[in-house]
Amino acid sequence: MPLIQTLRQLGLGGARATMQDWPGLIEAYRRWLPVSQSTPVISLREGATPLIPAPVISERIGKGVRVYLKYDGLNPTGSFKDRGMTMAISKAKEAGSEAVICASTGNTSAAAAAYARRGGMRAFVLIPDGYVAQGKLAQALLYGAEVIAIKGNFDRALAIVRDVADRYPITLVNSVNPYRLQGQKTAAFEVVDALSDAPDWLCIPVGNAGNITAYWMGFNEYRQAGHCRKLPRMMGFQAAGSAPLVLGHTVEQPDTIATAIRIGNPVNRDNALKVERESNGGFMAVTDAEIIDAYKLLGSQEGVFCEPASAASVAGLLKRRDEVPAGATVVCVLTGNGLKDPATAIEHNDSKFHTGLEADTDAVAAVMGF
Repeated sequence: MPLIQTLRQLGLGGARATMQDWPGLIEAYRRWLPVSQSTPVISLREGATPLIPAPVISERIGKGVRVYLKYDGLNPTGSFKDRGMTMAISKAKEAGSEAVICASTGNTSAAAAAYARRGGMRAFVLIPDGYVAQGKLAQALLYGAEVIAIKGNFDRALAIVRDVADRYPITLVNSVNPYRLQGQKTAAFEVVDALSDAPDWLCIPVGNAGNITAYWMGFNEYRQAGHCRKLPRMMGFQAAGSAPLVLGHTVEQPDTIATAIRIGNPVNRDNALKVERESNGGFMAVTDAEIIDAYKLLGSQEGVFCEPASAASVAGLLKRRDEVPAGATVVCVLTGNGLKDPATAIEHNDSKFHTGLEADTDAVAAVMGF
């Protein structure tokens, strides 16, 4: 159902409900979440991100298929991680924690820092030195995180922060924290609220595999409550250079332009494989070239600027287009905003960039073809 109708159904804003009435996902979906009246809600009014029709992609698939983009890049820190972090930080605050820690390829660090500082807590983030997009690093620093860059990949960073959290009084907020997935499952609720049912396919990028697990949790809970009639096939897409779920084994040195999913040993591996089985879904690898093609298509044809990892969902859908049933409804999850990684956009586009022109009207008009 439309978001305004959802607000009214939740008793928010009455007949004059507007987007300003959106209270953030914990308050909007409180009865679905493990919170109580004593939980201090740390929120930036995350959630309520748009489900955008994608007519160009729909036309490429054909067969009367309708494709939508769940654009979670419009969350407060620019990624889906805000959904999980509002829950993880709120519960950490409730437990009396004064500091949090995470390993990150960028988006988690930004969200952890923003929500921790919002809650008056310290935030420590470990990142792989030299392998985090500048936009994401800038966020973590500006939000006030204490950033520690290590000579190793994400998987090594995660092992360290898990050890630190086990040994010292600090809360781990990576997706091994169960409250993260509780928050992230609300994206599935929003998809159903917008479509009045679950889609036939849900296409999603897969890195640490928490988000595909959370979406499946959300769809199942909504179906059990009678809010949707069916469950989607969950189609997960990994970068070819970082595809442990496709290959069936850990990738020791993951490599891809899609830094947000450059993870060789996903912590939610078992949960993701369970989702694949239960939903009759599948995992597939997409190359960096296919990701960049989808990334450029989204920007230049659909007007949606996402980060490269997000485009893996669309790249995967296009790769498996022949399998999509006629008349199906498909949702592609776009996990992060394109401004997270401006360097990739500048390097990979098909636009004309004219430089060195004289500041003269006739010169400018001539370049424009007039």
